[in-house]
Amino acid sequence: MIDKNIVISLVEEALNESDSFLVDVVVKPGNLIVVEIDNEEGVDIDECVKINRHIEASLDREIEDYELEVGSAGLTSAFKVLRQYQKNIGNPVEVLSKDGKKISGLLKDADESGFTITVIVKEKPEGSKRKVDVEHDIRYKYDEVKYVKYKF
Repeated sequence: MIDKNIVISLVEEALNESDSFLVDVVVKPGNLIVVEIDNEEGVDIDECVKINRHIEASLDREIEDYELEVGSAGLTSAFKVLRQYQKNIGNPVEVLSKDGKKISGLLKDADESGFTITVIVKEKPEGSKRKVDVEHDIRYKYDEVKYVKYKF
């Protein structure tokens, strides 16, 4: 089986002078290699082809045959790396917590320890007859959620 770390190294080499970044590498049984990349502006096909060619030039099919897929992480995919969170600050996201609660809000910030979303809740202020929209920030650690993804 092809070593995942070798593939990661090859992808990082190919992305060295690029604005794109590595999201994930999976090596499945039968040597199916799946590479996901992302970019602040969106991934174009030329970037995928460049990475594909770099990997193919570096791995010898005579030693070990493989199938290779290089593509974008996609808009509906869950975030996997910090840079995806940072790219989506200010955008609407959907969060599924490990306790099964689904929450939608705006991604406010993200760092190495976690992320914050801003949700709008209807609350009735004391002495008021009507409910008003009130913003609340909710902070999560990455290990507290099953997924976070961009919400259309």
